Amino acid sequence: MKDQENLWAHAADHFQSLVSDSWTKALSGFQNLTPAAASGPLPTPPKLNFAPEKLQEVQQHYMKEVAELLSQGALVHPSASGDKRFSSEAWDSNPVAAFTAALYLLNSRALLAMTDAVELDAKTRNRLRFAVEQGLAAAAPSNFLAFNAEAQKKAIETKGESIAKGMQNLLHDVRQGHVSMTDESLFTVGKNVATTEGAVVFENEFFQLLEYKPLTDKVFEKPFLLIPPCINKFYILDLQPENSLIRYAVSQGHRTFVVSWRNPDESMATKTWDDYIEQAVIKAIAVTGEIAGKAGVDGAINALGFCVGGTMLTTALAVLAARGEKPVASATLLTTLLDFTDTGILDVFIDEAFVQFREKEMGQGGLMKGQDLASTFSFLRPNDLVWNYVVGNYLKGETPPAFDLLYWNSDATNLPGPYYAWYLRNTYLENKLIKPGATTVCGESIDFGLLDLPVYIYGSREDHIVPINAAYASTQVLPGKKRFVMGASGHIAGVINPPAKNKRSHWIRADGKLPKTHAAWLQGATEHPGSWWTDWAQWLKSHAGKPIAAPKKYGRGKYQEKMPAPGNYVLAKA
Repeated sequence: MKDQENLWAHAADHFQSLVSDSWTKALSGFQNLTPAAASGPLPTPPKLNFAPEKLQEVQQHYMKEVAELLSQGALVHPSASGDKRFSSEAWDSNPVAAFTAALYLLNSRALLAMTDAVELDAKTRNRLRFAVEQGLAAAAPSNFLAFNAEAQKKAIETKGESIAKGMQNLLHDVRQGHVSMTDESLFTVGKNVATTEGAVVFENEFFQLLEYKPLTDKVFEKPFLLIPPCINKFYILDLQPENSLIRYAVSQGHRTFVVSWRNPDESMATKTWDDYIEQAVIKAIAVTGEIAGKAGVDGAINALGFCVGGTMLTTALAVLAARGEKPVASATLLTTLLDFTDTGILDVFIDEAFVQFREKEMGQGGLMKGQDLASTFSFLRPNDLVWNYVVGNYLKGETPPAFDLLYWNSDATNLPGPYYAWYLRNTYLENKLIKPGATTVCGESIDFGLLDLPVYIYGSREDHIVPINAAYASTQVLPGKKRFVMGASGHIAGVINPPAKNKRSHWIRADGKLPKTHAAWLQGATEHPGSWWTDWAQWLKSHAGKPIAAPKKYGRGKYQEKMPAPGNYVLAKA
């Protein structure tokens, strides 16, 4: 017993050292800070105090599992764990690799259990868990050729060719500056992604406005404007004809317009949140209305915002409402945060010190690099979006399969520093947008209570960027008539789910009630197989006005075709 107590006292000390190391590495990497800057905004690793009863429970469970593992000997089968890193039978057939994987999984469970046994406040605990998970993901035996039985088997079968190809892949990725998630050579924007026919009808230094060619003889009188997130390129909504939300909207009879954001360079390094709202979102709304012949008319168009595009659209509508203008008849918000109370895993790096650091670094000018943003989001799911490709590309020498969504994911965009710094403080840190009068945008006091238009709100059940509770929270913020729908899967795959695929499910509450919490809403919701797009199409149709003859040409008046879609802003690389 005394020996076990000494062992666990040593384990607790070792855990503190592990946390201190992984805390700095994980959070500094996650925040994309240089080592010199990391000591400034990074929170200090916590001093760990364990809840005695929880630690004792972890000890007992760990010792029991160790005994069971040792008793199994050569019968260890890591493929049965359900962890896809060890799913290949090669792990089972190699006793050393099998034991190594099983021991890793056992220790991982113990370390995470020890994390839960630490007495900390909720925010620090989440940071601690994130740091430990990052360290565990990096330390997996599957990441090393010396332990990866599957990679070793392939090297033998190919007589070393897989290792040579892995080295070529590594050198290629070093040159391009990021880990390849797909074979990027197989995709060209405008040729086999972003191919829906259309034209650029307006541009300024912030965006190009694309109008798409009608696919129906008649279109609804109210045009439809999509505002994608400016932290990504718009063609996530137009990957291939069969999974294009843009093409689907056009096929439903909507005269469809899309904002294609410019990829900021140094000439835009001082642009602010206000600039983007006034000169991009509000301008796009105005131009779309003018092209429809409804300049200055209330309820002239319908609009959709995706992710931060939805946050920007709602903010722009609040600015316009404060000016006595209501040009949008209905709004659709896809995986959008308005209430930033629950920001999920992203909360681990938001605090006053970090936001102040970003404000000092780039609040008056500079660029948040697109590759830094892409890396941040990838490390939210390190096993799926980082180490999976390290193993496949370099240890196994595989060429990643062609996947349009992952090509888009690697096509990074920059952000102006002042825009980014304002967004961090006023949303993630201080959650001001939902507090009437708490913030001013474009010279107007923001009050979402003025937005009495109908809104369709969509959230994805497994979304790790906009948690489903946070997406649902918008129903409690906006005063107009609302419809909430939940889809299966995550932030992107849940949204890009065309009806023809007949995949996944969505949930709708037939009585239309919107109780205070998502959990309460879900109790009265019914699951429906397939895509939510058809439900949304029926809802949007009810707000689109009467059918009129489809236009014979793009634009109107001074807004004429400048170049074919997808334009040239989308082609610029970060």
